[in-house]
Amino acid sequence: MAEILYYAAMPDELIPTRASLLNRLKDLQDQASWQDFYNIYSRLIFDISLKAGLTRTEAQDVVQETIVSVARHIPTFKYDPSLGSFKNWLLTMTRWRITDQLRKRGPVMVHDSETQTGTRTIERIPDPTVDISADTWDAEWKRSLIAAAEGNVKRRIDPLKYQIYDLYVHKGWAPEKVAATFNIQKNNVYVNKTRIDAMIRDEVGRLGKEML
Repeated sequence: MAEILYYAAMPDELIPTRASLLNRLKDLQDQASWQDFYNIYSRLIFDISLKAGLTRTEAQDVVQETIVSVARHIPTFKYDPSLGSFKNWLLTMTRWRITDQLRKRGPVMVHDSETQTGTRTIERIPDPTVDISADTWDAEWKRSLIAAAEGNVKRRIDPLKYQIYDLYVHKGWAPEKVAATFNIQKNNVYVNKTRIDAMIRDEVGRLGKEML
């Protein structure tokens, strides 16, 4: 995702209430809402798990186990800013599941650095403390919203327009090359980018308002 994308909220009257998706998730049969939740946050949980030192297989297990835990506890979750946000609650759930994965590794044999030969070994248990800073979580949270927002916008617009955007923004093609490839004016490349950027910003705002 290019750095030119900024976070901007839509006018309040156009945004569903903050807890709207949270409320929909309380209905475990609402598959569409759970799919939305998975699309937005599975990558967030996966990436955070990798940053915590897990393998890709372990990280995928964390994703599945965290989603199951959220489903188990969401019926009794009450949104109350004074008690903490859903974002922080999800971080806590993710930390627990990462810790579970570390404990599953069991004891490991390591060299005892206090010996002169370095050949004697002792058993040690991996540290179960998962250190994920608030800044790291917030940064990954924002990245997940941008990725989800762009995915939603991509599904709504003309595939040709998104292809022009993708080649210019993500693939780094020069605007002249994009224009020549699609037989359009170079200015249309810029206009297309501006409009899609605006749609993504609005979608980020909408998603952010629903799941803080």
